[in-house]
Amino acid sequence: MSSTQAANAQYLADYRPYPFILDQTVLDFALSPDATEVTATLSLRPREAVEDLVLDGGRGVELLSLDIDGRAPDPAHVRRDGESLTIAAAALPDAPFALTTRVRIDPSANTAFEGLYISGGIFCTQCEAEGFRHITFYPDRPDVMAPFRVTIRSDKPVLLSNGNPVAIRDGFAEWNDPWPKPAYLFALVAGDLVAVSDRFTTRSGRRVDLNVWVRPGDQDRAGFAMQSLIKSMRWDEDVYGREYDLDVFNMVAVDDFNMGAMENKGLNIFNSKLVLASPETATDADYERIEAVIAHEYFHNWTGNRITCRDWFQLCLKEGLTVFRDQQFTADMRSAPVKRIEDVHTLRARQFREDQGPLAHPVRPERYEEINNFYTATVYEKGAELIGMLKRLVGDDGYASALDLYFDRHDGEAATIEDWLAVFQDATGRDLTQFKRWYTDAGTPHLTMTEDWDAGDRGGRLTLNFTQHTPPTPGQDDKPPRVIPIAVGLIGPNGDEVQPTRMLEMTEARQSFTFDGLGARPVVSALRGFSAPVILDRPIDDRNRAFLLAHDTDPFARWEAGRDLAMSALMSLAQGGDAGADFIDAIGRLAADRDADPAFRALCLMLPGEEEIATALAARGATPDPDAIHAAREDLARRVAEAHADLLARLYDAMEVPGPYSPDADAAARRSLRIAALGLLNRIDRGDRAEVLFGTAGNMTERMAALNCLIRRGRGQAALQALHDRFGDNRLVMDKWFSVQVMAAPPQDAVAVATQLAARRDFDWKNPNRFRALLGGLAANHAGFHAADGSGYDFTADWLMKMDGANPQIAARMSTAFETWPRYDKGRRDRALSALQRIAAMPDISRNLREMVSRMIAAGDRDAA
Repeated sequence: MSSTQAANAQYLADYRPYPFILDQTVLDFALSPDATEVTATLSLRPREAVEDLVLDGGRGVELLSLDIDGRAPDPAHVRRDGESLTIAAAALPDAPFALTTRVRIDPSANTAFEGLYISGGIFCTQCEAEGFRHITFYPDRPDVMAPFRVTIRSDKPVLLSNGNPVAIRDGFAEWNDPWPKPAYLFALVAGDLVAVSDRFTTRSGRRVDLNVWVRPGDQDRAGFAMQSLIKSMRWDEDVYGREYDLDVFNMVAVDDFNMGAMENKGLNIFNSKLVLASPETATDADYERIEAVIAHEYFHNWTGNRITCRDWFQLCLKEGLTVFRDQQFTADMRSAPVKRIEDVHTLRARQFREDQGPLAHPVRPERYEEINNFYTATVYEKGAELIGMLKRLVGDDGYASALDLYFDRHDGEAATIEDWLAVFQDATGRDLTQFKRWYTDAGTPHLTMTEDWDAGDRGGRLTLNFTQHTPPTPGQDDKPPRVIPIAVGLIGPNGDEVQPTRMLEMTEARQSFTFDGLGARPVVSALRGFSAPVILDRPIDDRNRAFLLAHDTDPFARWEAGRDLAMSALMSLAQGGDAGADFIDAIGRLAADRDADPAFRALCLMLPGEEEIATALAARGATPDPDAIHAAREDLARRVAEAHADLLARLYDAMEVPGPYSPDADAAARRSLRIAALGLLNRIDRGDRAEVLFGTAGNMTERMAALNCLIRRGRGQAALQALHDRFGDNRLVMDKWFSVQVMAAPPQDAVAVATQLAARRDFDWKNPNRFRALLGGLAANHAGFHAADGSGYDFTADWLMKMDGANPQIAARMSTAFETWPRYDKGRRDRALSALQRIAAMPDISRNLREMVSRMIAAGDRDAA
């Protein structure tokens, strides 16, 4: 670690409360594109003895004036550096006082989209995690909470901030938020916007005005977002007993946004792709994502806003819990089994990969250099899994009691993981000392299961033997055992369930559990519902996997059996073996099961992705070959299509949804099975069905699926041109247009396609969505990104270096494409390392990108050692 990195590092152990209490924040904004003036008056009082007052305030904040209780302090008592403003204790009264600063900032020059910036003429803010310090000088930390009163002066027609409106007139608006909040939840929007409006009446009778603010002309694509908001508000009352607490709730859609959305109190700001939707422009996946993200940000009103995190090390406290709540919401709105499978698939694809690489970190890390780099799958998705495990361990009633206590005890506070676990212990009497290791220890536990069968004279006994081990991760070599809830069921030889789901609790490194009185040896259905985020290793052959796929009563375990069958075949094929017959036979029987949910069948027909196969091979000590993996996956998909061509054709026809498009769960499920069948048939019909579907599709879901198929068959140019001609002025559709070309390109052409697209005038690389569409599309083309000649690495490195100068946060997040580089062959490793070293050598590299790249380079050093 360099001296610069060491100086920037923050440590959980160093936490101490802010030495001043902030009672009130009053802000006055005189908005101007290149010369906005911000006057901030902070009502402060010393917590104990008077200390130096340190305020955060960095890049682009010009101090115009400063006074304490109306008088300017001695300049000798004021010190300014690149990231803070310090007022010596000698200049401060030993009593409550008002500190007023006036600063000037330039929103038009803010390409990093942190703090106050301009998106298409709209003034907009993004303050999480540390953006407020780029607006004015302030104690920019989550445990400093205060009510805000905000005045905005501008010629923009719509002027919004947090809380309730106090006064609105031409060129002027005043807002008051009575609920104490940290600076990261502050928001301001000013622009030419129109509202789609509605009302919601809470269960206690409060009438809340609801507005979704969009650019003029986008109103017809905001209706689904409003429906999603109302459903979220009602669900949070019904399931968690949480009411909304202001008179108005505003949402705003902006095009330039680093994140998906932001939960600012009473004024949620969204990336426009997560608000705007119509059948012509949005897919089923877009609709479901919009519904889930709107719910997520709304649920933050209680789990994140009313109760926030004490420091950024506790980020998982608000994010893990709120992800779990939005997962519950989507499960209730749509299909709970399908949602669970999708969540596990996402966890394995993103978080397991993170746990197994150089960027592994605990759900609650103990140090960081740049907090923006810890908005990760580990904090979000694994954090949500920990909430689910807690719920399984204490039961539904225990969970409900603990949550009620959490809201009662910590409302208006900035809490910690210790506070969170304490309410569960106090509400249920359960000792969670061992469970805390899930928060403090990085890595994915490996769970090994073996079976012992004793037929006996009076009924058989089955013994399940488990061992757990968590591999070393950077900075953590030895991991003690964790408590692991293992949901197990037993299925008899005739396919009947002989032991309903039983929750086993493993607390030791080695532990056994017995089942008595069994008539015949059953097949074990293990880790039902994915009861813990672990990697399960068990000796099971393809015959028993096929049996579970046919008979398991747990939807996740049934899907998992099919997934294991496919993965077993794909790993063998990628290493030159001959496999797949069992999977092909079993998947045909499942696809033909009319009693199974179409969305579930669609998930089962989707083969594991190439990145997932590479991860599985690496976990078994093999060196993944991206080209061989791609060939194996294509081969197995073709063989499935050839074996079940008639069945797939019938499904394709039968799953057509008649009538006008609807994004409801049932219609989306039918389309998902139809598209899954199309993807397989595309391997053998040369794209004929896809060409017809593209020309006749009445919705973007089927249109994009057809386009994907056509590109994979080398027949996509006419369709791409047609899509561009029709939607060339729609930024969200064009993001799809950029992405699909690179993702679906033959691996040998992927970099060339990306290069051609990057040279287009409409590749607006400073827009985060467009940049993610292209660079993310290449990263998703596994064999293309990992091209043996290193061209994928070089292309990505070039663009990361360029983006870093404009938007370090996006550059750092997209650098994770390199995350798995040490697991490949020497040639690829050398080329990836060279690209990473080239990035690291940039003389003006940002702290964001430097931290990510240095951690990835260090992984290669550890492997070499």
